[in-house]
Amino acid sequence: MSERLRTGIVGAGFGVKAHLPALLAHERYEVVALASPSSAAAIAKERGIPHAFASCTEMVRDCELDAVTVASPPFAHREAVLAALAAGKHVLCEKPFALNLSHAEEMLSASQRAGTACGLAHEFRWIPARQAIKELIVNGHVKPLREIEIAQLSTFLRMDGTRERGWWFDRNRGGGIAGALLSHVIDMASWLAARSPQRTTGFLRTANPHRHDAKGEFVSSVDDGAFALVDYGDGLVARLCVDATVAQSSFTLAVHAENRTAVESGPSAVETTLYAVDERETSELQCKPSPYARFSSVQPNVPYLMELYDAFATAIAGKESALPTFAEAVETQKVLAAIGFSV
Repeated sequence: MSERLRTGIVGAGFGVKAHLPALLAHERYEVVALASPSSAAAIAKERGIPHAFASCTEMVRDCELDAVTVASPPFAHREAVLAALAAGKHVLCEKPFALNLSHAEEMLSASQRAGTACGLAHEFRWIPARQAIKELIVNGHVKPLREIEIAQLSTFLRMDGTRERGWWFDRNRGGGIAGALLSHVIDMASWLAARSPQRTTGFLRTANPHRHDAKGEFVSSVDDGAFALVDYGDGLVARLCVDATVAQSSFTLAVHAENRTAVESGPSAVETTLYAVDERETSELQCKPSPYARFSSVQPNVPYLMELYDAFATAIAGKESALPTFAEAVETQKVLAAIGFSV
């Protein structure tokens, strides 16, 4: 086995909940540092991480690292990514990449100057049904492709739902459903289309601006639904929707071609069944499970994050990799900006 990659994590939320167990379980990585403004020291001690810092700037200055995972809230991505790149580190950044297109392009330029491996945490590309749909497209079993349809519905922002106030409900800090979920959906559509969007129309919607938590009522300035219609050219369009205000959670991804449709659906983005539909029949397709499927009990995203980290390690080694790139992240940011996600 190659020497393990010494890795630092920025962010004590999803970074600790999902990225940390994925990295701890992965044979190619060693987590040596955690950076967070207030809780790094306590969490590092609890989880056995050797070093703790208040910021990424301090971490890359005072700790020997190969790679940095930026899993802080969106408003802190730019500072952490630029600090890691200035120190010559390989960088994996959570979505949404940036608060606006200008910041996204700045980070892309910095990565090109640094010459290090850089990618986005779009781990849902590795969900087995999505890998199978990509293979159907690449192998010409679904052609010519005419429409990509993705709808992710959930319940956690309904009027009667409670979620603690904080940055997630502040538009100026990158909160809302467009950054949290539509960013994944846009990336998925572009990956399946295998080309960049040419034009976009759509909008953000706030159905429930007046919210409450244990402290009482507060006002949300972010979207709880996001909707985009994307033109990929050559006759291919995508209809993309995320809505967190409905009665039942569900996920549907369909690629519609002139010869057949491939569709996966289920109660969530990580629990789906795949079907192929043509003029004669509907067939359920069996998908090869993730090689890391046994780690799903730790946290549902962990198996797919581990496959993402496989791709990250391959890119770090200078080999051709399936890692979602910063350049692709800029294209996603353009779609988000076109429908109103920009600060």
